[in-house]
Amino acid sequence: MKNLFDATVANQVKTRLGQLEPQSERRWGKMTAAQMLAHCSVSMQWAVGELVPEKGALPARLMGRLVKPMVFRNEDPLRKNSPTAKSLIVADERDLGKERDRLSGLIDKFAAGGAAGCTRNPHSFFGRMTPEEWAILMYKHLDHHLRQFEV
Repeated sequence: MKNLFDATVANQVKTRLGQLEPQSERRWGKMTAAQMLAHCSVSMQWAVGELVPEKGALPARLMGRLVKPMVFRNEDPLRKNSPTAKSLIVADERDLGKERDRLSGLIDKFAAGGAAGCTRNPHSFFGRMTPEEWAILMYKHLDHHLRQFEV
């Protein structure tokens, strides 16, 4: 399964990031391309341990444990319009170039750190995850949002 510990996959994702433009139109959702990049950066900060995910509400955590096996069983992409943790919502205007550079650096940090550099904190929705699960989820999350903007 594709994951961000694989340098080739990480580089493919960064190439796709380079195809985004300020006027790139989304196929679903509400964020601009720059807001989406900022959103993805916060989730990557969770994965590298720079930020600790907030503990989700009990119903969400229970649902997450039921959904988790479905997310990690195959290469299927994440579904459109899935719920988002409040701390990941970006509503203010952002600069696409700055956000792309920040996300690219976080992808590099995650890939270079490997399993040893991955957070041990639980995910706010899925709960405890292995470094390999984080690597798969981060790839799927980035792929989801890059597909959102058709790159």
